[in-house]
Amino acid sequence: MTGRLEGKVAIVIGAARGIGKATALRFVEEGARVIVADTEREAGAATAAELGATFAYVDISKLADAEAAVALAVERFGRLDIMVQNAGIYPWQLLEDTSVDDWDRVMGVNLRGSFIAARAALEPMKRQRSGRILFTSSITGPHVTSPGHGHYSATKAGINGLIRAAALEFSGYGITVNGVEPGNIMTEAMQFHRSPEFIKGMEDAIPLGRLGSSRDVANAFLFLASDEAAYITGTTIVVDGGQLLPEGADFRIMPDRP
Repeated sequence: MTGRLEGKVAIVIGAARGIGKATALRFVEEGARVIVADTEREAGAATAAELGATFAYVDISKLADAEAAVALAVERFGRLDIMVQNAGIYPWQLLEDTSVDDWDRVMGVNLRGSFIAARAALEPMKRQRSGRILFTSSITGPHVTSPGHGHYSATKAGINGLIRAAALEFSGYGITVNGVEPGNIMTEAMQFHRSPEFIKGMEDAIPLGRLGSSRDVANAFLFLASDEAAYITGTTIVVDGGQLLPEGADFRIMPDRP
């Protein structure tokens, strides 16, 4: 590895497994000291031990939890350079079956949680006059959607608006704010919640012919966290294997065409 994050301190929220774990791993590989934050105590602690990182229990819908994780980073390592808010929930639920409480629960974790993560990270980054605040958005919401994902889509579109607003407001402190928009990624949750038929259908809709890996997304986060992205703020990177590109289902050029 190249030490692209050598000396940096990062908090990755929602890092017990999946994209968050892969991101924490990439950061550690590149020299960062990482706090693995999650509501899953056992899995989060196991991930932290595996990576040689520190575990913190964080319910990102609660400001006090986020502030405690930031305080831990500053107390233990003296600074905070990178905040990644990856935690999110996506219960499948048609809008007509969604109660106000259901809606608020998804908003509380995905969108409120993103505001809370940014708000908690702001003070130490302001003092340093530098920092990276990063969010897991999605192609679902900002670009596409499907039945049963109304609340999730609204939160991810909202995160993209938050990215732009925070990037503008925090720019004077030397803080950049960006996000990654994954497409269909083969996480543990995808394998558990989706049928083989669904996964095959998604693969058929992706020009590169496969679902992404958590490491594919983590590599985008690594770039945005690194000095290479110092002049990039207020935007997102789409990591979807080209899924957004086709106008219709019949998009493949036959390999034996003349």
